[in-house]
Amino acid sequence: SRLLLLLTEELHVPVCSCCCVFSGDLLVLTVATQETDGFRRFLRSAKHFNYTIKVLGRGESWKGGDYMSPPGGGQKVRLLKSALEDIQDENRVILLVDSYDVIFSSGPRELLKKFQQAKHRVVFSAETLIWPDRHLEDKHPHVREGKRFLGAGGFIGYAPNLKQMLSDWSGADSDSDQLFFTKLYINPEKRKSINITLDNKCRLFQNLHGALDEVVLKFEDGRVRARNVLYNTLPVIIHGNGPTKLQINYLGNYIPHLWMFETGCTLCNEGLRPLSGLQESQYPMVVIGIFIQQPTPFVSVFFERLLNLKYPKNRLQLFIYNQELHHEPHIRSFLEYHESEYQGVKLIGPEEDIDPLTSRDIGFDMCRDNIDCEYFFSIDVDVVLKNEDMLRILIELNKPFIAPMMTKPGRLWTNFWGALSADGYYARSEDYMDIVKGRRMGLWNVPYISHIFLIKADTLRTDLKDPDLFESATLDPDMAFCSKVRNKVRQYTQITRRNKIHSNQLYSQSMSSRHISLYKPDEQPALRPHHDASTFTINIALNQLGIDYQGGGCRFLRYNCSVNAPRRGWALLHPGRLTHYHEGLPTVEGVRYISVSFVDP
Repeated sequence: SRLLLLLTEELHVPVCSCCCVFSGDLLVLTVATQETDGFRRFLRSAKHFNYTIKVLGRGESWKGGDYMSPPGGGQKVRLLKSALEDIQDENRVILLVDSYDVIFSSGPRELLKKFQQAKHRVVFSAETLIWPDRHLEDKHPHVREGKRFLGAGGFIGYAPNLKQMLSDWSGADSDSDQLFFTKLYINPEKRKSINITLDNKCRLFQNLHGALDEVVLKFEDGRVRARNVLYNTLPVIIHGNGPTKLQINYLGNYIPHLWMFETGCTLCNEGLRPLSGLQESQYPMVVIGIFIQQPTPFVSVFFERLLNLKYPKNRLQLFIYNQELHHEPHIRSFLEYHESEYQGVKLIGPEEDIDPLTSRDIGFDMCRDNIDCEYFFSIDVDVVLKNEDMLRILIELNKPFIAPMMTKPGRLWTNFWGALSADGYYARSEDYMDIVKGRRMGLWNVPYISHIFLIKADTLRTDLKDPDLFESATLDPDMAFCSKVRNKVRQYTQITRRNKIHSNQLYSQSMSSRHISLYKPDEQPALRPHHDASTFTINIALNQLGIDYQGGGCRFLRYNCSVNAPRRGWALLHPGRLTHYHEGLPTVEGVRYISVSFVDP
C-alpha cells in the first residue's frame, strides 16, 4: 500500500507579486497518496503562482489503478464528492487536477479569466484520443475546430454544479472516472443541466497524450510556458497524461521558471546538503562500485584518479568487479598500497565466474545491507575522474539519483539521452545540443544515463529493492535499469553541469587500442553479452575456422544476427556502444585467435 507522506492537507502558499490580483474564490483540489518528485514539482509550480491547494486522500492507500492498467480513478471521484460536501459558498470555483504529472504554467488570474470566457459552469480538459471506450466516439458532440473528447484529468467549475455532477456517483474506487464523466458529457440532458463544455483549443488545459507535436516551449521574460502551435494558445495547466511521462519531465525542466536564459538554473541551489564544515567522521558513508567488464586502457590511471578524490577515505568502501584476467595486476597493485586507507574493500575477480548483471546487484546489496551506507557511487572503469571534488558536489546536490554529464573532448557523445524513441531507444531532445555544448547548465530530468551515477541508499532500500533491476526480456541491461528507475523513482535522473563540472573535467578516454583475444573450450570459450567501451570495434580473424578451431563468432542480440569469420584476415566492424549489444559465441574445439581493436576517432 501507498501512504500519504504529506504533512498538511491544505497549503496556502505565499503571495507571488506577478499574480496577486484575483478574487480568492478559487480552490485547487488534487489527490495524492504518496509524496513523489512529481508531486513536489506540482506543488513547486503552484507555489510560484500563489494557488491554494488542498490535498485529498491523506492516510489512504491508492486503489485507483494507473495509466498502464485497466481504467481506474474512481477513488478520486469519491474523495472529490466528499470534499465538496463541506463547501457551501455557491461562488466558490473548484479546480480538480492530477498532481504527479501536472505543472502550472500560469496563475489563477489568467485561469479564472479563461474559465469565465468559456461561458459555462463546468469546463473539462479535451483530448485528441478517446479512452477507455472507443464505441462512444460517435456520441460525442462534433466541434467546428478543436478536440472532441473529454479528459478527466483536469476540470474546473462552480461548486454547486460540481456537486450536481457527482450526485449520481456510487462506483468503486477501481471504477473509471474517465468513463463516468464521459457518459455525463455525452448525455445531452445532463450536459445541458450541469452546463458542461470542453476546453477544445487548450486555452486552460493541455493534455499531452496524442498532442506532442502541438506543444513547444515559449520563453518569456522571467518565466517559461508551453504553447500550443496548432491553436496558437497558451495553456495554463500542462498534464502529462497516459504514456507521456517523459515529455512532462522534459517540459518540467523549464516550466514555469526552473531554467531560463536570463537566470539559468533556479533549482540548483534548492534543498542542498552542505558538507563544508563537517568533520571527517560526519561525512556520509559511500560505497563506490567499480566495474571492469572488458579490456580497458589506462586502468592504473583510473585507480590513481580514484585515489585523488577529495573525500575522507575512511568514509568510503570499495566494491570492485573485474571480469578480465589482464587487469588483475592493476587491481592488486592498487590494493597492495591503498586498501588499508579505505573503510572496507570487496573484490570479485574473474575466477568467481559471476556475470556482470549479478555483480551490479551484489554491489547494491553491499550498500543496502550496511545500515551506515548513505550512497552508492557507480563508476565504469572507462570513466576518467578528473574533477577531484565531483563526489562531494553530487552529494551536496541531495538528489535520490543523479549523474554528472560525461563527454568526450571535441565530440557530441555523452552518457545521457535527452529523449527516447517510440520503441524505447535513443532520440535527441531539442535541448541536447545546448546542454552538451554548455549553453544550458543546470539539473536536467532525463530518461537515460550510463557509466556513472550516484544513488541514495534509502532509494535502493525502498523504491529499488528488487534484485532484477538490470534484467529485461526486450531491453539491454543499462536501458532496463533506467526504465525501472524511471517507473519507481519518478522524476529520477538529473544531469548536472555546474560550474565545478566541465566537459573537460569528466570524460571517457578518446583513443584507439588493440589486443589479442584467445578462446579455448577449457578456458574461455565465449564472452558474455556486453557493450564495448568504444565507438567502433574491429575484430580480425587470425586463424582459420574449420581448420584451427570450431564454433566461435559474434552474435548481436538485439538483431538476433550471428557473424562467423570464414577466412583468416577477414574483419568485422561494428558500433561498440548502445545499438550493438553482443556476445562472443562458444569455441567448441581448438583455439580461436582474434585481434580486437577499440576505436574512438
